[in-house]
Amino acid sequence: MLKSSNHATYIVPALKKGLEIVEMFSARNRVLTIDDFAKHLGVSVSSIYRTVVTLTEMHYLKKVGKKSYELGSKVLFNGFSYLHQRDIVQVAAVHLHALRDETSASCHLAIREGLEAIYLYRAQSNQIMSVNIPVGTRFPCHTVAIGRAILTGLKDEALSRLYSGVPLDGISPANFLSLPQLRMMVARDKEQGYSINRSDFSTAIATPVINFAGHVKAAINVSVPDFTLSNSEVQERLIASLIRTAKQISVEMGAMEE
Repeated sequence: MLKSSNHATYIVPALKKGLEIVEMFSARNRVLTIDDFAKHLGVSVSSIYRTVVTLTEMHYLKKVGKKSYELGSKVLFNGFSYLHQRDIVQVAAVHLHALRDETSASCHLAIREGLEAIYLYRAQSNQIMSVNIPVGTRFPCHTVAIGRAILTGLKDEALSRLYSGVPLDGISPANFLSLPQLRMMVARDKEQGYSINRSDFSTAIATPVINFAGHVKAAINVSVPDFTLSNSEVQERLIASLIRTAKQISVEMGAMEE
């Protein structure tokens, strides 16, 4: 085994510089110049020119101006392929358990399949009075907070097509929901960043999870007995913790940090 003191002997300077150049790009720095590369690395433009040309030839960089570059298709394809294969349950599980421990609420993850929200994961609360939805349970999206949170990812036209001719009852036995009302509810939920649904004895608050492409991939919720939210400050804290957790999951799924 090589000793750590000898590792520097085996470093390939040109490769190291190339990787450092690629790492310079971010959500805020989408386009950089060769002068930016040189300044960041503390070297002259001429000394890294061949490295930049090589990265461009291999499609790790794309030239968009006389001296400016953005990330190339090879980086984007390889990165997105990896992110696309990541199991959202695996990513979300640890965060949902942390959210459960922080809030003492049951926390769930769901995706949409057609008109239904399917529960994929549950971090069950250990409280005597708790709300726990078994994995595999399906509910019509419009009837539950976690389903409506997923619907916020649809544009108004897509939402209308999805629910065209669909009977929108089921929120309560005597409450029929029209398509215009559903569109208004989803628009409101999208604007405030979360959905909330109260049943006879419990309340669920949900918010969407975003993937690397900026699309709503799923949603997570916290489910609590109604009396838990009698204090508005408690509800605000629950919402804040929920949204923060969704952002953490989203970032691990490749979404850009705000």
